[in-house]
Amino acid sequence: MIYRFGEHQIDTDLFEVKRGSDVVKVEPQVFDLLVYLISHRNRVVSQSELLDEIWSGKIVSLSTVASRINAARSAIGDSGAEQKLIRTIQRKGFRFVGEVSEAAVPLMEMRRPFETADAQDIRFCTTSDNVRIAYALAGKGRPILKAGNWLNHLEYDWKSPIWSHLLRWMASDNQLVRYDARGNGLSDWDVAEISFASYLRDLESVADASGLERFTLFGISQGCAVSIAYAAKHPDRVEKLVLYGGFARGRRIRGTIEEIEQAEAMLTLMRTGWGQENPAFRQMFTSLLLPGGTPEQMQWFNDLQKATASPQNAVRMRFVSDTLDVSGLLAQVKAPTLVLHCKDDAVQPFSEGMYIAAGIPGARFAGLEGRNHLILEGDPGWSKFQEEVSRFLNDGNV
Repeated sequence: MIYRFGEHQIDTDLFEVKRGSDVVKVEPQVFDLLVYLISHRNRVVSQSELLDEIWSGKIVSLSTVASRINAARSAIGDSGAEQKLIRTIQRKGFRFVGEVSEAAVPLMEMRRPFETADAQDIRFCTTSDNVRIAYALAGKGRPILKAGNWLNHLEYDWKSPIWSHLLRWMASDNQLVRYDARGNGLSDWDVAEISFASYLRDLESVADASGLERFTLFGISQGCAVSIAYAAKHPDRVEKLVLYGGFARGRRIRGTIEEIEQAEAMLTLMRTGWGQENPAFRQMFTSLLLPGGTPEQMQWFNDLQKATASPQNAVRMRFVSDTLDVSGLLAQVKAPTLVLHCKDDAVQPFSEGMYIAAGIPGARFAGLEGRNHLILEGDPGWSKFQEEVSRFLNDGNV
């Protein structure tokens, strides 16, 4: 459905709010709140109804509801003082009062899931601790589930110059399933728990919701540790395991005293600099992850960081990454495993990739040329990455 009012447009298929031709960045919960109020604009929506529909009955403070209402107003050019579009009805609730035109997306324009690698089908599931997780399916064939990693966005990644070549290649001959972990992307941002255990629950929920019985599990960076934990816990579900750019021990676990102090300093900087309009702070992260990236790729990743997670969630996710430790689970992995790592990775050392491969019984290891943590299409190791992964997936003897 597409809703239009004034200079604004809300596309529920693309999860997108636009002001004119500009996309307005909103949190998933704020987006849901806007859509719910607009779709029920013929009446007053009570606060208890919003709690049931938007927060799934969870107990939240009045200030939390008020902040989401304010964010919704801000996204569409309204305010609490003016209330031109979202009106507060004292002791009753809220009502959207703007003039709205609506239209269903024409059938010919709707996505056709699984038919081509150019299409993806976005869905949602709920974890055991009542967190909504967004996941996407694309392509058809052998199922591959990609674990969530630090900073994902199902829509942005699919189109980006950082991820699109990898994702579309994976979906060209396979059914690719991927998701946004809690705290970022299209999944719930306002969550009580962001921890390694909760990341494992996210992965388990997506695997179950997508109906996969046995599948290849694909981890990148932080997603490798989550994949290792899942493979050790659910050996009957994981047919093969592919790990790229991963680490079994976070910086605070494997690092020296100096490296631990640097990790703490980074968290302090993130708390104060992440949400600023000036991208200089986020550029520091981009330069570490993509030292060989083009200006376009670096700018895209700068923008992604701000759009994908709040400063508070970025800090929480970073702390989980720094403190995780799955070294004790490596020997428990039974699935055939391929480990790939760039030799000059500027974020996670090459030695950590070898550590993972040495700890998983029978794992194959492939060193790649390059220094980018996220492998780019023009990287010297991209062709070898494709060759190694294709050979591994198609080898029935591993």
